[in-house]
Amino acid sequence: MVYDLILRSGRVIDPSQTLDATMDVAFLDGKVAAIGSRLESEAGTVEQDVSGLIVTPGLLDLHTHVYWGGTSLGIDAEAFGRASGVTTVVDTGSAGPGNFAGFRQHIIEKSQVRILALLNVSFAGIYGFGSQVGENEEIKLLSAVRSVEVIEANRDVIAGVKVRVGKYASGNSGLAPLDMALEVADETCLPLMAHIDFPPPSYEEVVSRLRRGDILTHAFRPFPNAPINSRGVIRAAVREARERGVLFDIGHGQGSFAFKTARAMLTEGFQPDTISSDIHAGSIDGPVFDQTTTLSKFLCLGMSLNEVITASTLNAASALRQPELGSLKPGSTGDATILTLEEGSFDYIDCMNEVIRGGQRLVARGVVLNGRWWNSWKDDREAAAKRAPISSHSKKQSNYNDE
Repeated sequence: MVYDLILRSGRVIDPSQTLDATMDVAFLDGKVAAIGSRLESEAGTVEQDVSGLIVTPGLLDLHTHVYWGGTSLGIDAEAFGRASGVTTVVDTGSAGPGNFAGFRQHIIEKSQVRILALLNVSFAGIYGFGSQVGENEEIKLLSAVRSVEVIEANRDVIAGVKVRVGKYASGNSGLAPLDMALEVADETCLPLMAHIDFPPPSYEEVVSRLRRGDILTHAFRPFPNAPINSRGVIRAAVREARERGVLFDIGHGQGSFAFKTARAMLTEGFQPDTISSDIHAGSIDGPVFDQTTTLSKFLCLGMSLNEVITASTLNAASALRQPELGSLKPGSTGDATILTLEEGSFDYIDCMNEVIRGGQRLVARGVVLNGRWWNSWKDDREAAAKRAPISSHSKKQSNYNDE
């Protein structure tokens, strides 16, 4: 068969098929066409030797901000995708119903990297990041009716609803924005992602309202509003939410991930469902850097390679209810990420400026996007130069009351 592309002899890790073996992966017409040993090709097929490298389904980053030029948070999705090996970025609430049309026309439709969105229930989205003005401080900015209308008109790219609650996101509005967002999600049959920062409201108050399939991001955040108490014990409401089917997402960001919390959670056997970067203008130069660095931190904390890949492929696609993503099964969307797992001594930093040293790091070496070899790490030296080295860490004091 004349495939468009064959990746030859890589270590294929595909959690959707419980697969970890040296195999070829073939693509045709934007889809995964075949997976197996020594796939035959004919003239016209592009072949890429990936022996010695890891091939995974295209990585998904479930929490990003890529409305570049439209909000103060936005970064360039394509540069980030190249640096991180991410083929699908999920923008979580940068745009609301009042400015989603511009986000779609000027960013989403022009991007080679796939961009899905969670619509912010606040009319203007996260417009004032850095100005200490939370988008949900003023209830008049929330628009349930308009949110539903925009979702119905853009279901091909809107995969869920986003709300931010906490001292800095919703001020004295408390839980009212969350309750409105839950109504919107219920009306549109979409999952909700909830952000929390400093209380009020408390972690328990927020997570107790979430339903099966809803997502709590910043789930491993530091004190205050951590999922653990002062003795490192997981709060009862957190365990109850997991039993109920609530999903727990990392959403690292500038101020929402602590090694102390992660160690306690993992010691108790509570792994995140999804690992996401919460990459934005305030976190890209540290402490986040990129998605592969975020995944590498969890390798350092004791999760296995297959577990961290699962959290950024199969589980992320499942959270979005998009089974065609995050898989290399024939017929799936033709995305793949090529990685190396390097051995050495690497420093990692969290939002509290704690630094830990690990012996492994994941590095993106190439991307297949919609069945085409889109980019290799070596092809984009400019993006690599802009990307802070994984082994370095910022000494800049984190303003950890933000995203």
